[in-house]
Amino acid sequence: MGGIGNFGGLAAARLIICAIRVIANLNGRFSMIGIFLIAHAPLASALRDCAKHVYSCDADAYERLRVLDVLPDADSAVTLDQARALVAEAAGDGGTLVFTDVFGATPGNVAQQLADNGQTAVVAGVNLPMLLRALCYRGGKLAEVEAKAVAGGHQGIVQVLATPIQHQGLPTSRP
Repeated sequence: MGGIGNFGGLAAARLIICAIRVIANLNGRFSMIGIFLIAHAPLASALRDCAKHVYSCDADAYERLRVLDVLPDADSAVTLDQARALVAEAAGDGGTLVFTDVFGATPGNVAQQLADNGQTAVVAGVNLPMLLRALCYRGGKLAEVEAKAVAGGHQGIVQVLATPIQHQGLPTSRP
């Protein structure tokens, strides 16, 4: 059997998302917010790489995405200077959304200093579903994108229970 069925739901979802983004760009309504990830090394880069994998069909999806991996011995003042420069690079028409991994740790403390009412919003506790949601909806207003990202992060946390593997549609072995 050929066709999209061989790729599964994820491939179909990628194609739909890419088509929506292309149409939005053609209609000229797509003003992007910037996204900046600051986290303990190598989490920020790893999340960016995962996002690039998921949205590989659309380079614009991560065009204004910048990351900073904070090393264990990093100087906070130097890290803050680096973060400010990267936020300036990422800044979009509608502001910048900053994600960090842990509130109260060095990356989180630096991120907190970047917060600017109306132009830069900061969210701690980043995960991949949160980042993907932000990238998908980044054409909206900063507060809306922030809310959708946080909701996506929450919805992406699911307790998976152990169940027997389901072999639906596969031939059963015969003794």
